[in-house]
Amino acid sequence: MGSIALGSGMALGEHEVTNEALSRVCDTSDDWIRERTGIATRYYVADGTSTSDLGVRAARAAIEDAKLTPADIDYVVFATMTPDYYFPGSGVLLQEKLGLDKVPTLDIRQQCSGFIYGLQVADALLRTKVAKRLLLVGAEVHSGFMPWRDHGMVFGTSSGRPTAEEYAFNTRYRDRTVLFGDGAGALVLEWSDEERGLVDIALHSDGHYAKKLFVPSGFAFRPYITEEMIREGKHIPEMDGQRVFRVAVAKL
Repeated sequence: MGSIALGSGMALGEHEVTNEALSRVCDTSDDWIRERTGIATRYYVADGTSTSDLGVRAARAAIEDAKLTPADIDYVVFATMTPDYYFPGSGVLLQEKLGLDKVPTLDIRQQCSGFIYGLQVADALLRTKVAKRLLLVGAEVHSGFMPWRDHGMVFGTSSGRPTAEEYAFNTRYRDRTVLFGDGAGALVLEWSDEERGLVDIALHSDGHYAKKLFVPSGFAFRPYITEEMIREGKHIPEMDGQRVFRVAVAKL
């Protein structure tokens, strides 16, 4: 017995952004990025496309793959660290855009591991019969963290170029900005009494490393973001890359 996936779907940002494209806005290169990350390309959403928009695209594909309709969904779990707004959560925005009934929507914030945490939450809701047929969505628009002022410079749709000061500022964050893109995935899940389905999920947290990869702004401050914070790049993730790498490799 366990939760089973009836359908899956995914969506990417509209713009493919190559390593060479990033070299237009900061001091990097295809060789530099490939050597350190293995990444060749990533996708960014177009201006005006939000996290819930990407989630809707993935959700529609998953529901279609399951050969169902939105009316068949009775619960939504939405995992993201880049919601459209501080509140309300992206789940209710997806509910409205997707045309779902007035079903419960639960948003969770577990960053890179959000979809796996969401899968455990979804399994618990199905196992306890709180939900019958659940939509699990994980979506991120990380391009909002990027320090440059004009995404058209990396899309190739703008003739603008960063000033020397902007170029230096952007380069401060190249170890992070080259990693992240925009995308979404979704599953339609239901409970099965047959001998199949999700067996188990092993999760843990360690707050000792919380500030090795974090955004140093928020409600620990009054107000939660200021002009000075933005000038200092406090709205952009800070990362101890070597420590994050060592912990991730050891744990995985």
